[in-house]
Amino acid sequence: MSIGSFMVRRLGSSLLAIAGASVLVFFFLHLVPGDPVHQLAGGEATADQREEIESCLHLDRSLVAQFGIFLGNIANGTLGHQCPNPEENPTVMELILEVLPYTVELAIGGMIVAIALALPLGIVAALRRGSWVDAGAAVVSLLGISMPTMFLGPLLIILFFVTLGWLPGPAEPDAPFAIVLPSIVLGTALMAMLSRMTRSSLVEVMNEDYMRTARAKGLPERRVILKHGLRNALLPVITVAGLQFGALLGGTIIAEKVFARPGLGTMLLEGINERNYPVVQGTVLVIAIAYVTVNTLVDLAYGVADPRIRRR
Repeated sequence: MSIGSFMVRRLGSSLLAIAGASVLVFFFLHLVPGDPVHQLAGGEATADQREEIESCLHLDRSLVAQFGIFLGNIANGTLGHQCPNPEENPTVMELILEVLPYTVELAIGGMIVAIALALPLGIVAALRRGSWVDAGAAVVSLLGISMPTMFLGPLLIILFFVTLGWLPGPAEPDAPFAIVLPSIVLGTALMAMLSRMTRSSLVEVMNEDYMRTARAKGLPERRVILKHGLRNALLPVITVAGLQFGALLGGTIIAEKVFARPGLGTMLLEGINERNYPVVQGTVLVIAIAYVTVNTLVDLAYGVADPRIRRR
């Protein structure tokens, strides 16, 4: 299969995935129990106020009409309006663009921490496989993946903010170095997966013919490992890292909540608590688009680099 055909098929499947996510988020949200009008208006709202919010959310129309309005809001790029008083409130897209940089910043920070920890740990474990170093790296990875975010986050806050005073605490997203602690929390769990994958992939390529050929040429072992072994071993690691980065864009909810940071996760939780349909639908849709886009870019890059992927 040519590169062009592969790209067209992959982009087509991505558009189908986004369309499917749009339909699911709309209909599943309407199945969630609870009265969105009551959540937004409050218990003291008058009948006129409740009717105004119901009209703003288009709940006075049929489900088919509501879905048509939802698709129209996607087409015009607004993703709907805040309720009540949509004329006075920003659109959902404006709200998302306001908090999106915080989520992207946190996802990039978490990925940097994960890669900085995972690659050295995985390489050392592969080169010393079967030794106490390999066992120690496995223990570190197990601790990283089993440490809950809601436990590790407060622990780091107590240590570095309350006790030592070295780093900013919660609710200070724009302070210098405020990104450090939440990045460590996100990167620790991802580090565990990437380090074990780096180890297993490097162990697998260590006995390949081209590695023996490089050693037979008299190349230093360090060069053999870094230039020939690691380059090939990192292909699946890069793929998984790219997929995990897409997941991080929508998976920062707990970290944002623990550190009281603005972001897509915080916005989504608030929308769910308020049963604010436009906010929840728009936020979930943006998260789905981000995840599918990153996955598509990774697949395209991998397909260009490895023709066997295109044939499969």
